Amino acid sequence: MKKITHHYGVELDWVEPLAKELEGKIDGNFILVPDYIHTGNRYFLNCDPDISALYLDVVYNSEIHLRQENKTDDFIGIYYDLTDGQAALLSDDIVNRIGRWSYNMAIIDSALCSDYIIKSGSKTYGLYIFIKKEAIKGYFKNNPLIENHIDSILNSKTNSIIRFTRMSNKSYNLLMSLRSKNLQEISFEFHLRGTVLNLIAEFVEQMIFDEVVIDTIDDNDLANIIRSKGYLIANIKNTFPSIPFLAHEVNMSVSKYKKLFKRITGMTPNFFFMNNKLLESKKLLEEKKLTISEVSEELNFSSSSYFITKFKESFGMSPKNFIKQL
Repeated sequence: MKKITHHYGVELDWVEPLAKELEGKIDGNFILVPDYIHTGNRYFLNCDPDISALYLDVVYNSEIHLRQENKTDDFIGIYYDLTDGQAALLSDDIVNRIGRWSYNMAIIDSALCSDYIIKSGSKTYGLYIFIKKEAIKGYFKNNPLIENHIDSILNSKTNSIIRFTRMSNKSYNLLMSLRSKNLQEISFEFHLRGTVLNLIAEFVEQMIFDEVVIDTIDDNDLANIIRSKGYLIANIKNTFPSIPFLAHEVNMSVSKYKKLFKRITGMTPNFFFMNNKLLESKKLLEEKKLTISEVSEELNFSSSSYFITKFKESFGMSPKNFIKQL
């Protein structure tokens, strides 16, 4: 496994060192990497003085461990990752599966270190956005819901920003539209800049609707929430256990458990459980060994009609149409 220690940032001082670690070189806005490490494109862009981005569409031919140790704590990283294969993001030695069918969006304060490990043969399509905290404050200048809290929210000494979640359908469609553009065309830079700004707008909108929680998350609490997520996934074929039971399992009050779970995953425990149950149903349907009703029964849905309704809500098509597309 090739291990690389690097940093990101709004300023592009990270580009050349990262290219060197990948045994590559810079050519315009491209980081050119030897084929034995990966094939495909890495494209970076300074979108404006407060925002930069890294676009990836690559196939890894070597196993890579990327250790991110940033030099500043003045920006937020928003990571969209649609990997097909095996990829994981480690934060404080806690493993979070990353990819198209797992967590495909992460929001991490630049003050935190993280490790990204990807296996050979994995195909990664992703867009990483780095935005200054001061720029984010500007978006909330006239929003009374956030304005009074934003300094504390973005202060890494009083608050830990970390979330592993799934991107919205809108974000997914924006990324797919960007992927259809030709990187060699001069217009690609404008398409990329437009996509970045649209994704940031959605991120800011979500911050407005999220419950404002200001707190540092200690390693023990983070580990307990990750352990609780693991329990829910391991019992995905059963019915949802009660929230008091889940909170008791990790020695938290119900209110603290619910608050931290949503903060770290972006979802309530119930939604997280249903989301992963539906992802498992998709996997079972892809294997073509069970009928729709058998999948519904296997995963303990209350009825086939309820399963079909939830599947369509989540994936935009019925299980029957999904099978046809296969």
